[in-house]
Amino acid sequence: MSTAREQPIFSTRAHVFQIDPTTKRNWIPAGKHALTVSYFYDATRNVYRIISIGGAKAIINSTVTPNMTFTKTSQKFGQWADSRANTVYGLGFASEQQLTQFAEKFQEVKEAARLAREKSQDGGEFTSSALALASHQVPPSPLVSTNGPGEEKLFRSQSADAPGPTERERLKKMLSEGSVGEVQWEAEFFALQDSNQRLAGALREANAAAAQWRQQLEAQRAEAERLRQRVAELEAQAAAEPVPAAPAAAAAAAGEKEATGQSVEQLEAQVQTKDQEIQTLKNQNLGTREAPDTTEREETQQKVQDLETRNAELEQQLRAMECSLEEARAERERARAEVGRAAQLLDVRLFELSELREGLARLAEAAP
Repeated sequence: MSTAREQPIFSTRAHVFQIDPTTKRNWIPAGKHALTVSYFYDATRNVYRIISIGGAKAIINSTVTPNMTFTKTSQKFGQWADSRANTVYGLGFASEQQLTQFAEKFQEVKEAARLAREKSQDGGEFTSSALALASHQVPPSPLVSTNGPGEEKLFRSQSADAPGPTERERLKKMLSEGSVGEVQWEAEFFALQDSNQRLAGALREANAAAAQWRQQLEAQRAEAERLRQRVAELEAQAAAEPVPAAPAAAAAAAGEKEATGQSVEQLEAQVQTKDQEIQTLKNQNLGTREAPDTTEREETQQKVQDLETRNAELEQQLRAMECSLEEARAERERARAEVGRAAQLLDVRLFELSELREGLARLAEAAP
């Protein structure tokens, strides 16, 4: 692209897209960030072009012709077709105002291109508005005196010393090069602005993440402290209970079970002894053919009733002791399970806490 003879007349920022040449439906983005899109005027050929540079190559190099049409497809998106490049360009702007300005400038450039074509066909000369503006900046040439005082004043026009065609070309080249440099500086300025915004956003996200991690760390610390207190309470309860939660507890539980079993066996033996006595008394009562005295019969019946009552009491005690033993076993199992769950949860929390500390350390090392 020869920019020495071209002058930028309008620049803006937009996201550049091209139509997919295969499907002719989908848009292909030219980059991840917005690019500078400029209108250039070529004074030598009397043509207008839309140019956008991405990196080291031209993303858009479209010559504006009178038969082109810029179409607004949404509030912030517009497109036009370039038959010479055999493609369709799309621009996504940050605001509707920028889209409107670009569309208005497209109409102006399109009309200027039409006038340039008509004048070219008529054989006339077409001077760009940019060169006209440059020419208006040169003040009119006054008449200056070339003679000293006391002599006849002869006047000549300063325009006689005006630069020739070579000088004018040099001035035009300097003007166009300065304009192109201004566009490049503007593009670098926009790029620096984008980079600054990205860095500021990344810094804000890092600060927010650090604050969130600090909150999580405090919550993890509080949770770990609560779990430690809970474990201490459970250990205190386990120590206060007659059944320890350790290998010694298993031995004590075995001793208690053995003692309880012996007590149950003794009760069962007593019950069997009483049953035998009852049976003996019944056999004696049945085997006696002579009717005993009323007093002996009543005493025997009273003994039988006492034995039955005692037997019932012993059976109740046996059932109560069995229930107490089962409850003690169940309570011990529940305590063990709760201590195990608390220990597992504490291990998980401590592991998460260590990972969180490592993440904060990495973040602190990565922070500038």
